[in-house]
Amino acid sequence: MTERYVENFASPEDIISNYRAPADALEGAEVLLAWYGYGNYDGSSLVVFRRDGKLYEVNGGHCSCYGLEGQWDPEETSLEALEKRADAMIGQKYTDGEDEAGKALKAAIAEIRACP
Repeated sequence: MTERYVENFASPEDIISNYRAPADALEGAEVLLAWYGYGNYDGSSLVVFRRDGKLYEVNGGHCSCYGLEGQWDPEETSLEALEKRADAMIGQKYTDGEDEAGKALKAAIAEIRACP
């Protein structure tokens, strides 16, 4: 599976640092998408990962005064839910990298379906 980092994330360490997540938050996980973009005085993020055969997503956002800290709260998700999220992201231009992240998420979903 291809790891996809978009905009302001480049590694699992970036994710953990920005969210102020526990050091082992992604231990044993396969990061499918990690996106953190800025808009007009705010930021948005989506992290999708797979661990033990289950899919999880973490959503974060903030105004210009804050960051993603304290928002690490993985929720189990499904391919169908992720596909709807990707569709909603594609074509968006408000937040840096949102369109690219939506397309990367679509590619990750296609890989999972082709080779579960």
